[in-house]
Amino acid sequence: MTIASEQPQGSFRLSMLVYDTRFRSWTIQIVVLILVALACSWLIHNLVTNLAAKGKDIDFGFLWTRAGYDINQRLVAYTNDSTHARALLIGLLNTLLVASLGCLLATVIGVMVGILRLSSNWLIARLMTVYVEVFRNIPVLLWILLAFVILTEVTPPPNAFKVVEGKEPLAQMWLDGSVAVTNRGTNIPEPLFSRSLGNIDLGIFLVSVDLLAIIAVMVGSFLVNRRVIRSAATTQEATGIRPATWWKSALIWAVPVPVLLYVLGFHLAYPAFKGFNFTGGIQVLHSFTALLIALSIYTGAFIAEAVRAGVQAISPGQTEAAYALGLPAGRTMRLVVLPQALRVIIPPLISQYLNLTKNTSLAIAVSYMDLRGTLGGITLNQTGRELECMLLLMGIYLVISLIISSVMNIYNNAVRLKER
Repeated sequence: MTIASEQPQGSFRLSMLVYDTRFRSWTIQIVVLILVALACSWLIHNLVTNLAAKGKDIDFGFLWTRAGYDINQRLVAYTNDSTHARALLIGLLNTLLVASLGCLLATVIGVMVGILRLSSNWLIARLMTVYVEVFRNIPVLLWILLAFVILTEVTPPPNAFKVVEGKEPLAQMWLDGSVAVTNRGTNIPEPLFSRSLGNIDLGIFLVSVDLLAIIAVMVGSFLVNRRVIRSAATTQEATGIRPATWWKSALIWAVPVPVLLYVLGFHLAYPAFKGFNFTGGIQVLHSFTALLIALSIYTGAFIAEAVRAGVQAISPGQTEAAYALGLPAGRTMRLVVLPQALRVIIPPLISQYLNLTKNTSLAIAVSYMDLRGTLGGITLNQTGRELECMLLLMGIYLVISLIISSVMNIYNNAVRLKER
């Protein structure tokens, strides 16, 4: 009996695009692609036609006109004479600042709460459950408003810190007179360098050479410390004895940065009450603080559940084996359980990072000038370019989200189980 190993190769016919499985999938994809292209073309043509009927066009030239409004908190130089593009940059930096700090704090809160929810202590486990259920079931906007109201209503006015002859001030500064919390904001010391290395002008903003030097020294300390630890591990594998590295690591981290700060003449400029308000230092607005606190504790409740699910996905035998080897509970969780739980934790963690980043757009509720408040708020109202502003907003948020997803997916691939 003869068995045919290959299908007979006949001449190509158009009917094969539909009935032949070798070509059908390509036919379907091409047809769908053409339909999507036609739909997009119709939408764009309809948009241009309607705009033309109203005497409008798509023009992004407004970005280079004078903004004419102030921004209360900013990371780079800005005045009301700056352009709308500069205001967009300020709003983008404010958004990235809240998003990055919020993701960091929410992760710390979520990991701690998620682990404590599994505690054998009944009271601690129930308190963490109450935290999760309360914070994740109330809209984040309400938490933002509540935090802002508490910060502005409970804290004293600036004149409460005024020293009157023969009387003590009604309010006292914190941390040995270095931090002042008022109903206008929190005034903290400002880091300064008496022997500064200067700045690098990138055109759109200045980059501090002092900050770059500090970052470079910290990265160098990290690389040297990792090399010391790897050397100790190599020695342990060869001889069975691991040399002490704690004092080397302590010196590597404790010496270089303080020495650099001393060379640069690092000092702090403390806020001082003069006239009717505090001068000097850095003022952190309550709108920023309220937004950061609310987003962190709200998102931390969701991350806690992801952490709890990841830990519970690990077989109890892993913990029992670690205990049998003499590892304490803390090191077992840090060295055995959490590294394996990451493959379950990271996918939902990515979603929470994206949600927190997009929820920063609620900052307009407390007058924090983020991307939504600048480009999608005042700039939109002043210029009347609704379509252009919305397209820019959508594009910027999309790019930020894609970058977060890409970075976290790379990390997820690095920690996932490798099959052999």
